[in-house]
Amino acid sequence: MRSGFVDEENDRIAFVVLRKSEVLRKYQARIYVTLRPSVLDPAGTAVQSGLKHMGYEMVEQVRIGKYVELTLSAADEKTAREQLDRMCDQLLANPVIENYRFDLIEVSVDMGAAL
Repeated sequence: MRSGFVDEENDRIAFVVLRKSEVLRKYQARIYVTLRPSVLDPAGTAVQSGLKHMGYEMVEQVRIGKYVELTLSAADEKTAREQLDRMCDQLLANPVIENYRFDLIEVSVDMGAAL
């Protein structure tokens, strides 16, 4: 290759290789899904009744929910949070009758992971 000569084809290939070797971070998400306060919870009422029949008279206002753990990879925490919001809205929770919240913990960094 001559001095001062720009090899556009190789520059494009080098750029693509760099993009594919971006650093991805691995996160563990703990997702809590609960019924909205305005929604009746017959399962919670049944559990509360069962506990009272077992002698646990001090138990009040039982509500049943879901707990989900998953691991995901993302370029940064903001992207991971956006992905989790979409997952919860589209599949893990019913936004009409349920609320959700999640904790996100970075567990590792993947160097050179292919996208």
